[in-house]
Amino acid sequence: MVTQSAKEFVRKLGPGLITGAADDDPSGIATYSQAGAQFRFALVWTLLLTTPLMIGIQMLSARIGWVTGEGLAANINKMFPRWLTTGLVSLLVVANTINIAADIGAMGEAARLLLGGRLPLYVLGFGTLSIATQVFFSYERTVRILKWLTLALFAYVAVILAVAVPWRQVISESLHPWLFFPKGVSLKEYAAMVVAVLGTTISPYLFFWQAAQEVEDKRRRPQSHGLHSHPEYAAEHLSRIKQDTFVGMSFSNIIALCIVIATAVTLNEHGITNIQTSAQAAEALRPVAGEFAFAVFALGIIGTGLLAVPVLAGSAAYAVSELYGWKAGLSHGFHEARGFYIIIVAATGIGTVMGELQVDPIQALVWSAIVNGVISVPIMAALMWIGQSRRLMGKHTITRRHRFFGWAATAVMAIAVLFMLATNF
Repeated sequence: MVTQSAKEFVRKLGPGLITGAADDDPSGIATYSQAGAQFRFALVWTLLLTTPLMIGIQMLSARIGWVTGEGLAANINKMFPRWLTTGLVSLLVVANTINIAADIGAMGEAARLLLGGRLPLYVLGFGTLSIATQVFFSYERTVRILKWLTLALFAYVAVILAVAVPWRQVISESLHPWLFFPKGVSLKEYAAMVVAVLGTTISPYLFFWQAAQEVEDKRRRPQSHGLHSHPEYAAEHLSRIKQDTFVGMSFSNIIALCIVIATAVTLNEHGITNIQTSAQAAEALRPVAGEFAFAVFALGIIGTGLLAVPVLAGSAAYAVSELYGWKAGLSHGFHEARGFYIIIVAATGIGTVMGELQVDPIQALVWSAIVNGVISVPIMAALMWIGQSRRLMGKHTITRRHRFFGWAATAVMAIAVLFMLATNF
């Protein structure tokens, strides 16, 4: 009975779990690694802060997709001027393409560290594989593969288990970060890293992907359309969305916490405080934590990259297709949804070329973070207005508690963006 219940629970997990896992992509791993290496446990509180905010905004995205049967770009286009929607979608595509480049480059570097050989070949191989899985695999197989790839994140739990963690110190420093501020580090650097963690954790591409996956899943169940307005049926599915999102986002932030703690215990304690890429974090682990921790960390980078790149490319393709009214979805074949798949191929292909040219990963991530920051606040505000709109959401508008967490997340991101812009320009 317990086993059957567990199987049923796992079966219900989908868009939320995959979205949460995709948030811990190689560029995110690099950010969390730098946070742990430079500030030890003094940034743990940021992950505790972002967890409820992330759950709230992702739950809203999924709810909009399921209730309206349309993705975020289509809904934003109904509420706001088309020029605004076009601008936001264009910036999303740019940010996602840059992020794809950084992630594919990190995957290639991790593979080179593990196996040796030439970096360009690995970059080309991962880019080709990412395109092929989305273009040639069915929707069901793609989702199944992505769900299995979420297991790659347990690599960072394994790293935590392989090293000695002073848990009392972790709790003390995370609750009183100002008492354990690193020497020689300015307040500006600390604040910048806070912004980086917030921007890495709450990203626009995650909003578009989860909403689109709820739409996709709903379209695959034509028999459910007549039941959509039935109170019990709606309550069941909204409860499923809530459970899926809660598990996915909590899982995502627990893994991020493991990365911060693992790098703090290993790298910071040995004086290694400057980590610029996820691959560099893995390589730095080798002499201080052993071959096992190094190999597991590097394999995790590859696994999370294979999960994140399709989400980045797919969210861009969904957004563009919804804006122009193209047929979209992984459940359609290439000939049925040419525009949708061309965006996927173009975003992944351009990202791969940028990876081949070995574009500075830090500069790529900085520009990606700036673009994401610029568009995240208006997108989150738009989602809140849609969630409160009876015209679009009918009787499924968001609750007062959900409004509180949604607007709180928007406010936190707005403050982070203002600081980011003030320190970068």
